[in-house]
Amino acid sequence: MEIAEFLQAMRDPSGIPFHPLVFQILMVLTFALHIMFVNFVVGGAFISLWGRLRGGHDGMRLSRALARAVTIMLSVAIVLGVAPLLFVQVIYDPFWYTANVMSAWWTMGFLLAIGVAFYAFYGFYLGSRKTGGNVLWSIIAIASVLVSAVIIHALSVEQLQPDKWREWLVNGLTVDVSGHGLYAFELPRILHFIVPSFAMAGIFLMLYAWYFRDRVDYNASYVAFVASLGARLAFWGTAVQAAVGIWWVLTIPKALEFIYNPFFLVGAISGLLLLFYLSKARQAPVEYAVNSALFALGTILLMSYAREALRMAYVGGFGYSIFDYRVVTDWGSTVLFFATFLGGLVVVAYTCMVAFQAGKGQSG
Repeated sequence: MEIAEFLQAMRDPSGIPFHPLVFQILMVLTFALHIMFVNFVVGGAFISLWGRLRGGHDGMRLSRALARAVTIMLSVAIVLGVAPLLFVQVIYDPFWYTANVMSAWWTMGFLLAIGVAFYAFYGFYLGSRKTGGNVLWSIIAIASVLVSAVIIHALSVEQLQPDKWREWLVNGLTVDVSGHGLYAFELPRILHFIVPSFAMAGIFLMLYAWYFRDRVDYNASYVAFVASLGARLAFWGTAVQAAVGIWWVLTIPKALEFIYNPFFLVGAISGLLLLFYLSKARQAPVEYAVNSALFALGTILLMSYAREALRMAYVGGFGYSIFDYRVVTDWGSTVLFFATFLGGLVVVAYTCMVAFQAGKGQSG
């Protein structure tokens, strides 16, 4: 059986309940939000550990603040990560389910690693409130997050290479159905997702300084320290990310002609403009904080659409298109989904508004 026929046979015979473009747009949007908070978690965790090891009043205070923030942001990242994963399972089910079965033990290990990371982050946070936090908890948390990143990266790459599935699983007359294997790893690709963590954490620090600048219990020297550190991290993190992005693009098969893809070109231009904007932001980090965050979010969205265009190019090489999926419109489930989605946005927006106003008040 040809690969294209196999992939078509693997699709859900009952079809999908609405047009695949809707699932694709929501998948990219929710992935962009998810990866932004993942970046906050990874970058924030490293800075929190650095502050703890650096010591001093400013370093310890920043470490404690980020230790608390990282536990919250990890929760948000996990919740936001469910949505794009579900959308992937709907329109790319032959690829995603196959990768998960081939590496089943690693898929379950991903959940374990995330759980360990959360509790280790929380343990570091609780300790930081009294003694500054046990460095070991922070190291365990960071290591667990990186392990989970490697696993999800490998699964994502495995799904894009159906031409290698037989090579990975079949050895003569023996078929490996153990699920123990992890078959794909691309260093520039995973760095493309990890390096921005420092840039996004830098922007988060700029926002932190902007938000607390008027609080009387936050002295000006501390706010200036955080703002300056954030601006430097944001700029240099973005600069390194640009270099890593070029490296990754050069490793993509030339036959895909991704370098000419309009989504990639627009995303790359946006990234360069962001780098230029962040170079100016170093002069006045607090004043540039909000616009830098909005600019970064827009760039992440564009890059996420470029990533989806690349996935479509990969799977298109095997005769697969999400737009060929059988559509069996189900208005009931669709209306219910969007109603709960919009209702959830209202609840989240109100909660964020209350939290934003509460944080402006005096501590205690």
